Amino acid sequence: NDSDELIQAFTGGKKPTEGRIKLDLPEIAENGNTVPMTVSVESPMTEQSYVREVMVITDGNPRAGVVTFHFNPQSGVAEANTRIRLAQTQNVIAIAKMNDGALFTASKQVKVTIGGCGG
Repeated sequence: NDSDELIQAFTGGKKPTEGRIKLDLPEIAENGNTVPMTVSVESPMTEQSYVREVMVITDGNPRAGVVTFHFNPQSGVAEANTRIRLAQTQNVIAIAKMNDGALFTASKQVKVTIGGCGG
């Protein structure tokens, strides 16, 4: 899939640092069609220091891009909940871009018993 290209475009080639971002997903997904996900980033969310964007991608879906969340200081917290589709057991990767350009990342493997995406 196109995960490496998406990461490259999002980060501008800079390597994200592990930490400050929490990816909450089940370790085992009974059904890959609706996998609950929460992503949150530690940030004061002030004009001086806030999360701009969080991109979530997968390394095993036909198309890697899952979702990009946009935040600003008025968001209060940098957290989002949604359900995602996973075609098979794979890694889910989140990358946060801060207002100063700093990048943080976290990833988690999810085992899928019944694949989504017609898998």
